[in-house]
Amino acid sequence: MPCVGRFAPSPTGLLHAGSVVAALASWLDARARSGRWLVRIEDVDTPRCSAGAEAGILRQLAALHLHPDEPPVRQSTRSHHYGAALDRLVRAGRAYPCGCTRGEIERRLAATGRQASRHAEKVYPGTCRAGLQGRLPRAWRLRTDGNDGLPVVVEWTDRHLGPQRQNVTQAVGDFVLRRADGLWAYQLAVVVDDADQGITDIVRGEDLADNTARQILLQRALGAGTPRYLHVPLVRASDGEKLSKQHGAEPVDLSQPLVALDTAARHLGLDGVPSGPAPTLDAALARWVRQWAARHPV
Repeated sequence: MPCVGRFAPSPTGLLHAGSVVAALASWLDARARSGRWLVRIEDVDTPRCSAGAEAGILRQLAALHLHPDEPPVRQSTRSHHYGAALDRLVRAGRAYPCGCTRGEIERRLAATGRQASRHAEKVYPGTCRAGLQGRLPRAWRLRTDGNDGLPVVVEWTDRHLGPQRQNVTQAVGDFVLRRADGLWAYQLAVVVDDADQGITDIVRGEDLADNTARQILLQRALGAGTPRYLHVPLVRASDGEKLSKQHGAEPVDLSQPLVALDTAARHLGLDGVPSGPAPTLDAALARWVRQWAARHPV
């Protein structure tokens, strides 16, 4: 099957050093196998999006010579696809309406003595699985138990991290597909988009590895294929925290795009630009493509 990769930034700000690493890694992975590389603008969480960020991100990618093979797709135009997927899950008995507030979930967890918190998200105790009990629906959730009612364990092999395993039922609980504010949740949108775009390989930062089991479970529920996954090391700030827009990461300096790419390539374990006359961007990228192919065979 031909390789199709993607880079999927959220337009909440311009690319910083960490997002350039993710963009370069996904581009190299597709190019190393003569595949296609797509860009998807993940703007489904509209309140967090910044005016002008999408155009700025596309300008940054162009300056780095990371050119997509098709025009970018925007999640904000694809609501009807997410709705159709949710309808399928509801008809199959895999999704249900939830009337719980955050406070109710926290009180229920406290009453049962369960420790909560997974990336600031509470492990849902399944309160509304049996029905809304007179409450109005607020969100929609995916059941994470099996048809036999037992917990579901998802196993997969990451091309960088190796064998992975997660008990989704116990570690995450029934997760949200459509939020109480009416917006589509990231998990549903990304799975539907990857399936519709024929994505075969997902290369992204290792902070997103925790999402993989949920996405595989959702892929199976929708009858979609499961891509190969490769999660690359994060770029961290001086305090050891993940470099991110939310924590004030500065946009990458593109006055010298080769320097920005060289820094990202070195972070990925590739050889830096050799001393002497500086190569062109395209020559440096071609060199890193060969190195990536040797170090990350499929």
